[in-house]
Amino acid sequence: MSKVKLQSLPSSILDWPAVMRAGITSGVVALFLMVLLPWVILNDPFLIMRLIASLLLGPTVISPSGSLVPGVYVVALIVHFSLSMVYAVLIALLFHRWGMLVAFLGGAVFGFVIYILNFYLFTVFFSWLLPYGNWMLMAANIVFGALAGALYELLENAAIIDEPFLNKRSEERI
Repeated sequence: MSKVKLQSLPSSILDWPAVMRAGITSGVVALFLMVLLPWVILNDPFLIMRLIASLLLGPTVISPSGSLVPGVYVVALIVHFSLSMVYAVLIALLFHRWGMLVAFLGGAVFGFVIYILNFYLFTVFFSWLLPYGNWMLMAANIVFGALAGALYELLENAAIIDEPFLNKRSEERI
């Protein structure tokens, strides 16, 4: 009579502190690019911050006003870092199993996909965003994805066992 032993799952699929640090750090770098590039090129450093805030506050916050409205930028930061964390989790889940190069390149491709989703799928619900899709946002999203993938790989706890997506041997016979 043979005994069947089911393979146990690892205690954690992801190293959550590493995901959080990778998401926050990548979000900060992407936000820096999203402020710096429009500032240098368009002389409007907070354009993208207002675009992000418009997801919750509507299109009226996009136009630059004579004064800074702190509430708009607080909303933008909350939305930006919330999305950064969600996207960092997805990048870690998808790419961390294959090493640094795949995490970096896969993250960059995922960053491009984030850009496409943000500006071509979201416009179904937020039509005012369509004219604002540009190379500056695309670059910031690609940098975000590449950095999130690479940072997760660097910060991941070595005790996390990277199981393949499809384990051919789901049970082991003794």
